Amino acid sequence: MKRRDAASTFIPTWFHESEMAQAGAADAHAHSFARLWRAFMQARVLVAVVLLGLQLWAHTINTGGQPWLIGVSVAYVVSTAASLRWSPRSDSGRRIDLRWIWTLVIDIAVFGCLQFFQQGGFNYTPLFVLPLLLASVLGSLMLSLATAAAVTLFLLFDAGWSLLSASNDSAARLVQTGLTGTGFFLVALLANQLALRLAREEALAQSSQIAARTQAQVNELVIEGLSEGVLVIDRQGRARHANPAAQAMLYADGPRADHGSALDLASHQAWQDMLQLVQRAFESRVPLEEELRLDLGQGVRRTLFARTHLTGVHGDETDNLCVVFMEDLREMEARVRTEKLAAMGRMSAAVAHEIRNPLAAISQANALLEEELSAPTQRRLTGMIGQNAQRLARIVDDILNVARLEPTPAALGNAPALALDVNVHALAHDWAQQNQCAAMLEVRAHCPGAHVAFDPEHLRRLLVNLLDNARRYASGHAGSICVSTQPLGLYRVRLSVWSDSAPLDAGVRRHLFEPFFSSESRSSGLGLYICRQLCERYGAHIGYQRGPLDQREGNEFMVDIPRLNSLSPAFPASAIAHP
Repeated sequence: MKRRDAASTFIPTWFHESEMAQAGAADAHAHSFARLWRAFMQARVLVAVVLLGLQLWAHTINTGGQPWLIGVSVAYVVSTAASLRWSPRSDSGRRIDLRWIWTLVIDIAVFGCLQFFQQGGFNYTPLFVLPLLLASVLGSLMLSLATAAAVTLFLLFDAGWSLLSASNDSAARLVQTGLTGTGFFLVALLANQLALRLAREEALAQSSQIAARTQAQVNELVIEGLSEGVLVIDRQGRARHANPAAQAMLYADGPRADHGSALDLASHQAWQDMLQLVQRAFESRVPLEEELRLDLGQGVRRTLFARTHLTGVHGDETDNLCVVFMEDLREMEARVRTEKLAAMGRMSAAVAHEIRNPLAAISQANALLEEELSAPTQRRLTGMIGQNAQRLARIVDDILNVARLEPTPAALGNAPALALDVNVHALAHDWAQQNQCAAMLEVRAHCPGAHVAFDPEHLRRLLVNLLDNARRYASGHAGSICVSTQPLGLYRVRLSVWSDSAPLDAGVRRHLFEPFFSSESRSSGLGLYICRQLCERYGAHIGYQRGPLDQREGNEFMVDIPRLNSLSPAFPASAIAHP
């Protein structure tokens, strides 16, 4: 975990390696300890059963077996079975406690008793390896060396007793015991060091696995949240993964629940250009870039900018995958246009600020001039100048309010009360006359008694923007545009503008009311944004839906406006909430 790939671009502290390594080491060691301890306990039971059978056999054939040693073997079987039954589930190892002491003492005592009192030429010295390995593998170095020392001392005592008994082979046995004791110390040291190394490697492997899983989860979350489409394709053209942005670009009806794993580029005619790009990337083995135009059906067409990168080891082409990064060119152009127009907006605010003083001078001069004039024609001209100067002043104020990003005053308390149906009829009629499309427009007013708090000029701009937008995409037939009003309960009314235009693309719907976004390159993309800003001034809410009118499908923009006659001391304007 301390070594990192030199090519990694991650900040070294993005992931707390020490805590993860410690947690992984603790889990791995606890699991390994419980597994090995149980294995040793099973081995002790097996050895105890074999020893009991050996004692019974020796007693049966009268080869020197003593009856009380059978009792010792039975007690050892019971002890080992009890140890196996109550094996620990967690690590208290590498520390000396009563469990370690009694387990090792019992083993050494039983094997030593059999070695010392057994008659008949049996040698039980190899059995001492079992407690020695138990202490070395699962215990500390001190415990393993102490166990080796206890076993060696006992063997030396046994050999010394034989020497005192004037046995013929006592001297050779003493030398052999010394060599055996030396071997026990070496086995204890090596087994302990190997066990420590294996434990460290297992802990490192588990902590690395945890880190890899965490990294994979982080990568998946990052990829899922990208606005850029990410598509992983194999050599057969099948998708291994596609994030929601990629699915939204490749499907006309939006992302799929299967994360795009069922996507096959060869199965859809619209994806053939993408498939060819991926095949060329596999053949050339270099990153490629290309603009793709996809006709997804249902009137949905998209232009994508795709970039390919291959995965896998250089020279090994068996498991290579092609990662395709996709961007919607319309959104890219919108972002560029947003940056440009944002700069223009700041400049416009500065210009508007400079216009205020000359405009005020024009208004004052016009007022003074009007006092000196008496001819009706001249006074009509000065009136037109005054009206347009006031209109320009309101536009300048609106530009400055938006540019400063300041919240507008509470317009509901200051705006005049407008009869909604009357004003909608008048504004729609004037718009139809100016655009010479009276046959296209139909007005259906169903709120004769409804009044709303809305500035007349702002209501005109709102309705004209929506009507201009509808006229741009409508079929042009009679009744292809319909303006309607209808009540929404006690507190709100709805103003709707419907047109028989084609369905909007999903990508367009997501950005309908954002500034500087448009499906046409010649449009500034400010019309619907201005509508939304105007609605927010008066507690109104604007939205879009695809719906029928007289059995004809079309696009409808709805503006839900608070009813003025619903405002009372018990229901103040500030209490109105969006639906």
